[in-house]
Amino acid sequence: MIETIVGPSVVSADTYEDVPDAPLFPEERAAVARAVDKRRLEYTTARVCARRALSQLGLPPSPIPSGPRGEPLWPPGVVGSITHCEGYRGAVVGRSAEIATLGIDAEPHLPLPDGVLEAISLPDERTRLRELTASVPEVAWDRLLFSAKESVYKAWFPLAKRWLDFDDALITADPGSGTFSARLLVPGPVAQAAGVTGFSGRWLVRDGLVLTAIVVPADEVCAAPERAA
Repeated sequence: MIETIVGPSVVSADTYEDVPDAPLFPEERAAVARAVDKRRLEYTTARVCARRALSQLGLPPSPIPSGPRGEPLWPPGVVGSITHCEGYRGAVVGRSAEIATLGIDAEPHLPLPDGVLEAISLPDERTRLRELTASVPEVAWDRLLFSAKESVYKAWFPLAKRWLDFDDALITADPGSGTFSARLLVPGPVAQAAGVTGFSGRWLVRDGLVLTAIVVPADEVCAAPERAA
């Protein structure tokens, strides 16, 4: 399903069912050695999707361990993103010569729990959500906002190598085009000698899920050196 919003410049694999007996590489097994069963299933099946996607690039199976922030560490020459939620696992990858960064996220298409929206949103975003809910009530706009912010962070981190808080990006969703934009409220990575000021992405609501995706071509972004927060 994720392929419908990431476009032809990347490849993807997803599933609605776990693969509990799939083999893991030693460094992957170590990452979930003490994890509860739910976490182990998510991790394992997400790696299955990732390797299926890598195979579409003609690459052999390889380990995809986790970095210090939990981010997947891809083979040389590859960029990618992984997501998992109840009933869905997915991965998208591309060649770093063509894609600078990408971020995907999947969430259940349900309203956020009480109190979460206030914690992850800006006042302007909440105003816009009220307008969207009044005009298109069949979409859980608060959950879509959360998902978009997750995709923004996943696209941001490989470039900036630093944290991005929920209130560091202002999200605007377009109900007609299935797109969203993210305006960064903090200095971003470098793109063509200028600071990145935001990202654009696509969203989809289908089969009880909200999916969001950002794909940034390599010719748009040059990664910046790490800077102090």
